[in-house]
Amino acid sequence: MASRFVLRQRLAPAAATAFVAGLTLFPKTALHAEAPEGSEPKKPIYDDYDVEPSSPSTPSSQTEVPAKSPTPTDRLAKQIGKTRLFLYGHVSAAENKINEIMDSAFNLESSFVSTVASLAPPPQSGEKLMPGSLYVLVAAMTGSIVTRNRNIVLRAALPLAVGIGAGWVVLPITMRNISDLLWKYEERFPAIADGHIRTREGIEKAWSMAKLHSQLAVNAVDEKVTSGREAVEGWVKKGK
Repeated sequence: MASRFVLRQRLAPAAATAFVAGLTLFPKTALHAEAPEGSEPKKPIYDDYDVEPSSPSTPSSQTEVPAKSPTPTDRLAKQIGKTRLFLYGHVSAAENKINEIMDSAFNLESSFVSTVASLAPPPQSGEKLMPGSLYVLVAAMTGSIVTRNRNIVLRAALPLAVGIGAGWVVLPITMRNISDLLWKYEERFPAIADGHIRTREGIEKAWSMAKLHSQLAVNAVDEKVTSGREAVEGWVKKGK
């Protein structure tokens, strides 16, 4: 205990001295010197010296390289390219033309098949083409046989007229379909269509007049027959 007390007495002055020295060497508040009022900034020494901008160095003129002439290989490749383009264009045009021809042929075939199918009578009509066509053919041949010793106009017209008449009698629905189809084609030519209309109207008018006159003739014959029969009956009654 005595040694500790002696040691503390020896260290106390040294610690106090170190503390005072620390405050002196390292103060807590920093002191700043004030600048004198009206002080102006220093001017640079080289104010009057202007730095001239350095002019860009002009590039040295490059030597022009002369154009290289195409080699035979380059010319051959160019000609081959032109030939290929020429052949490709013509082959493409030919292919397009063939496709157009095939399309038109296909459309024509489809139109022909549909047209022929539209001429046939419906199944519910009961009209059969096979025996009816044979009857029409026999009628046309009969007209040709009848007019075999006549002039050429009659030999050509009578079988056709007899065949058409037999067709209207035996195959009326088929003949109506054929007539409608022919009328569609005739409508494309107004002159032919007008002539057909006038001809048909004339034939219908002549047919109606013929029917009227035939009816009048039948009525006149009936009247004559009736009057003659009455006269005969009167004579018979008087004779009795």
